[in-house]
Amino acid sequence: MVKDNIFSNFKGDLTGGITAGIIALPLAIAFGVSSGLGAVAGIYGAIIVGMLAAIFGGTPTQISGPTGPLTVVVASVVALHSSNPELIFTAIFLSGIFQIILGLVKVGKLVNFIPYPVISGFMSGIGAIIILLQINPLLGLTFSGTPVEGLINALKSFQSIDIQSVILGVIALVIVFFTPKKLAKVIPPALIALIVGTIASILLNFDVNTIGEIPRSLPSLMLPNFSLGNIETIIPISLTIAVLGSIDSLLTSLVADSMTKTKHDSNRELIGQGIGNLVSALFGGLVSCGATMRTAVNIKSGGKTRLSGVIHSIFLIMIVVFFAPVAAKIPLAVLAGILIKVGVSIVDYKFMKLLKVAPRNDLLVMLLVFLITIFDDLMLAVGVGVVLSSILFAANVARQTDIKLVGITNSDDENFIDKDLQNNTMIMHIDGTLFFGSASQIASRINDVVDYKNVIIDCSSLKSIDISAVFALEDLVLTLKNKNVRVIIAFNNREIAASTLKLGLRKLINQNDIAFSSKEAVESIQNS
Repeated sequence: MVKDNIFSNFKGDLTGGITAGIIALPLAIAFGVSSGLGAVAGIYGAIIVGMLAAIFGGTPTQISGPTGPLTVVVASVVALHSSNPELIFTAIFLSGIFQIILGLVKVGKLVNFIPYPVISGFMSGIGAIIILLQINPLLGLTFSGTPVEGLINALKSFQSIDIQSVILGVIALVIVFFTPKKLAKVIPPALIALIVGTIASILLNFDVNTIGEIPRSLPSLMLPNFSLGNIETIIPISLTIAVLGSIDSLLTSLVADSMTKTKHDSNRELIGQGIGNLVSALFGGLVSCGATMRTAVNIKSGGKTRLSGVIHSIFLIMIVVFFAPVAAKIPLAVLAGILIKVGVSIVDYKFMKLLKVAPRNDLLVMLLVFLITIFDDLMLAVGVGVVLSSILFAANVARQTDIKLVGITNSDDENFIDKDLQNNTMIMHIDGTLFFGSASQIASRINDVVDYKNVIIDCSSLKSIDISAVFALEDLVLTLKNKNVRVIIAFNNREIAASTLKLGLRKLINQNDIAFSSKEAVESIQNS
C-alpha cells in the first residue's frame, strides 16, 4: 500500500524535487509551445498537475507534467480549433472528470492487459510525430498542421529556411545528444541546451522566433463552456485525452514500482491525475500526466514521498516569478532541438532490435499501431491494436484446442468390453480451451459421430469454457439426441461441470449422462 509519511525523507525529496523541476522546466515550456497553447500553458500544467497529482495520486514518487503523447493530441485539436481556446480547455476539464470516474469505477488495473506490441507501436509513433512536428521550428519555418503535412511543408519551403534558427537548433541537438555522461548527471542536457542556446541567440543578436512574454501574475480563472453546439466535439476529445493520459500515467507508475520496489494504487493515481487536470484546465494549463523520465530522475536523486512532487511544482513557481523575462527570450529552434531528442528517446528500440525475429502477429500489430498513430488518430491506433491483438490471440488459442475422435478398447485394468459396444461407441476428446474462437470445431465434427449409438464427450482435459462453447455443446447434444444417440459428458473439473450445466446443458441431460472421467463414462454405458 501507499505510505503517506511525507516528511520521512525530506532531504532526498528536496533534492529529487528540485532536480525533477530543473528537467521539467525546458520540457514544460517546449511542450506548451508545441501544443499551440503557449509556454505559459505548459508551465501552468506542470505546476498544477504536478502538485495535485502528487498530493492526491497513488504513486508517491511520480512527477507529473506535460508529455509528448498528450501534447500531440492537444496540438491536433488546437490546429482544428485555434480560434476557440475555451473549447480546448473545456475538453481538458472534462477529461479530468473522466479520469476521476475511471478511478472511482476501479479500471486502473486494466492497463496491465494492453499488449506490449500495442504500447511499442504507439510510443514509437508518438516519438516519430514529435520529431516530425519539430522540423519546421528547427528550420525557422512557421507551420501548423499534421506531422506529415509539416514534413511536406519543410521540403517545399527548404529555400526559405532561417540559417540563424538552424544554427541554434544544431547547437541544441549537439548538446542534448553528446553531453558527457558525467556532466549530464550533474546538469540535465536539456537545461544546458536551453541556457547555451538562449545566451548564444542574445550575444549573436539573432533575429529568430522566441517563446515571447510569459505572464508573471497568477493565472486567471477560466470556467468551462458546455453547450449543445460543442458537446459532440468535446466529448470524443476528452475521452481520448483521459484514456491516453491514464495509460501514460499508469505505465509510469509501473516504472516507479520497479525502481522503488513498492506498489502503487492505480485507481487512486487516476483520481489524482483527474483532479490535477480538472484544476489545470480552470487556469489555462496544458493537460498533463505521469512523466517517466522526470519520475525516474526524481527517484534516482533521492525522492521517495509525495513531498518531492510538491517541491518540483514549487520550484517551477519560483522560476515563473523570478525568471519569466529571461525565459521569454528562449528561441523556438532550441526548444525544437530539445524535443527532437525527446522524440528519439521515446521510440521503442527494444522492440526495434527484435524486428527480424519477433513473432509475425506481434510485428503486424506493432507496425499497424505505429502507422495509424502517425497518419490518423492516436486512440484509434490503440483501439485497433488491442482489438487486433485480441483476435490474433484468440485465433492462436483456438488452434491449440484439439478435438480427437477415439474408439474404446480393452486393456488390462478395465472390465471386458464386447465388440458390439466398441463398434457403436465413440469418444470425442476435447483438450485445451473451449471458447468462441474454437466452438466452431465442435460443429464441424457432428457428422463424424452422428451414426454411433453412444457418444462420450470427454471434457476431462478442458481448461476453461465460455458461453459460446456451451451453446455449441448444446447443439451437438441436441443433434445427437434427436438421432437417438446416447450422450455422456465426462468432466474432471467440477466447477466447469457446474457452470456448463447452469448455462443450459441441464435441460438436455440428466444426472446419468454426467461422468467425471472417460473410464467412468464407458462403465456407465456398459451398465446401462
